[in-house]
Amino acid sequence: MKIAVLMDDIANINPKKDSSLAMMLEAMRREWEIYTLDTTDLFANKNGVYAHASQTTVADNIEHWFEKQPSQIIALGAFDVILMRKDPPFDMNYIYATYFLEQAEKQGVLVVNKAQSLRDANEKLFALNFPHCLPKTLVSSNQTQINDFIKTQKIAVVKPLDGMGGHDIFKFKTGDGEINTTLKRLTNNGKQPIMAQEFLPEIAQGDKRILLINGKPIDYALARIPAKGNFKGNLAAGATGVGQPLSKHDYYLCKQIAPTLKAKGLLFVGLDVIGDYITEINVTSPTCIRELDTQFDLNIARVLFDVLQAKLQK
Repeated sequence: MKIAVLMDDIANINPKKDSSLAMMLEAMRREWEIYTLDTTDLFANKNGVYAHASQTTVADNIEHWFEKQPSQIIALGAFDVILMRKDPPFDMNYIYATYFLEQAEKQGVLVVNKAQSLRDANEKLFALNFPHCLPKTLVSSNQTQINDFIKTQKIAVVKPLDGMGGHDIFKFKTGDGEINTTLKRLTNNGKQPIMAQEFLPEIAQGDKRILLINGKPIDYALARIPAKGNFKGNLAAGATGVGQPLSKHDYYLCKQIAPTLKAKGLLFVGLDVIGDYITEINVTSPTCIRELDTQFDLNIARVLFDVLQAKLQK
């Protein structure tokens, strides 16, 4: 098998925590041929879609985790699988990359996650398809409307629709002095919608990341416990990851979204849960494989690759 991993520069990842590396290590164990590339390496002409891709070998070694060969031009159709693991921001360059990947899909390449579904399933807005699983939520660019929502909820969290890692997420209570200035910036002076949600005090017990593979959850979640004095359950914002078994309600939430994930070809998804509610459905480059593998002696990438292999053999 020949697999391409579209990702940020592998030289800059944290090998101890990177889920894309976990996937490539599993590909190595299966003796798959691995290539890495970035969005800027993609190009097309009337004959097809191509990439400047580098054959890459990886090792589970935090000092020396990869070796790359000089890049070569390869038709995307020559790959069996392409993993789209590019981190947000979900900008127009990301969108353009999905159009290239869609052309590869037409040639029979298995793209994970499916290109059109990456465009369709905004990580914040996709959860609106499951209103019975959501906390009180508002998506709007209207500052007055958002202010009214904060007043009604007493405490609310606001965040952009295209961010990651806890960047530009704010908690406000009624009367906070910085609300209007922050909302003006986040909404680009009322031109861009953002999300506001009721503040869930259960965040103190962690923002749970549940990984689903072809709609089926891994039996353990990583509860990201905010750092002292912080409310953000993001590892990138200093949270601590504590593994725990899924609760009965966690399985219920997964069951609600699983048919839609499978129908859309969203094979690897990270579900964010605070208390009893879904707050986000991450489809671009979900993480936490390595943390869960380490804490519970799992091999989540093997589960994923078993699914990929089964799909390739159909």
